[in-house]
Amino acid sequence: MTIAETRPVEVSAPTGWKRICPLDALEPERGRAALVGMTQVALFLLHDGEIYAVSNHDPYSGAHVMSRGIVGTRGGVPTVASPMYKQVFDLRTGICLDTQGKDERVLDVWPAQVRDGELFLKMEAGR
Repeated sequence: MTIAETRPVEVSAPTGWKRICPLDALEPERGRAALVGMTQVALFLLHDGEIYAVSNHDPYSGAHVMSRGIVGTRGGVPTVASPMYKQVFDLRTGICLDTQGKDERVLDVWPAQVRDGELFLKMEAGR
């Protein structure tokens, strides 16, 4: 059994932003899923320190799996490829760059901000 040590968090959320997790809960180039209210969010920390938050819901398969996608780049654009049918999405905009012959679909995206080692998302800005 693993016992997680909890610590009081004294970082206040900026207006309109929600605290998600400590930044050190993320690993570079590996997705993490978070449940924010009733919304599943996929979080990505890239090697350059940029953080992206997109919907964990794959619009092509209907599964909540985007946090398990393959992180990469395409022409300098940070991307994630769905682990289901391999569609590739721009992490900045949520736009599908490679639809694999299907209709274009888009992931919701949210702005991310780090404050005092804690990750915050502006959830009402979802697309």
